[in-house]
Amino acid sequence: MGRHVFLTGPPGVGKTTLIQKASEALKSSGVPVDGFYTQEVRHGGRRIGFDVVTLSGRRGPLSRVGAVPPPGTRECRVGQYVVDLTSFEQLALPVLDAGAGCGGPGPRVCVIDEVGKMELFSRPFLQAVRQALAAPGTVVLGTIPVPKGKPLAFVEEIRSRADVQVVSVTKENRNHLLPDIVRSVQSGEK
Repeated sequence: MGRHVFLTGPPGVGKTTLIQKASEALKSSGVPVDGFYTQEVRHGGRRIGFDVVTLSGRRGPLSRVGAVPPPGTRECRVGQYVVDLTSFEQLALPVLDAGAGCGGPGPRVCVIDEVGKMELFSRPFLQAVRQALAAPGTVVLGTIPVPKGKPLAFVEEIRSRADVQVVSVTKENRNHLLPDIVRSVQSGEK
């Protein structure tokens, strides 16, 4: 069993919901938890993008359909979505910070939802994830996409680590995984 736990599965299967429920269960049992998750943004029933939401409740855009990147910034696109790297980094990096956030002193759980195409445009994010994975006493609870097409090198790096347990989430098992995820994270914490 790996110290870190990463959920994988097709989009919409419930990975983020499981991450949120596991975070709440861990917090209520006294485990320090920090990190972020991504959330769909809908308008008129149509998905128009994603937001980054920290576990402390701060929120900002990760991507939007047809958005125009700010002048002087590199345009990062995933399909129809334009990624707002500045917003993402301002929200995600502080909670992953080795000195204060997930990598801080003492045992803790670092939630990273998700390590995917949009987030991987940020080099500082890659470094912060590596630091969280290496921090003594830190257990990462995260999500990674199902490989399709050309594999994402950093996702495959995570998937192949000896200290990572990858859990596949399906429609059939998603309602039964929460206790196992919480138990795995708590045992990785010790």
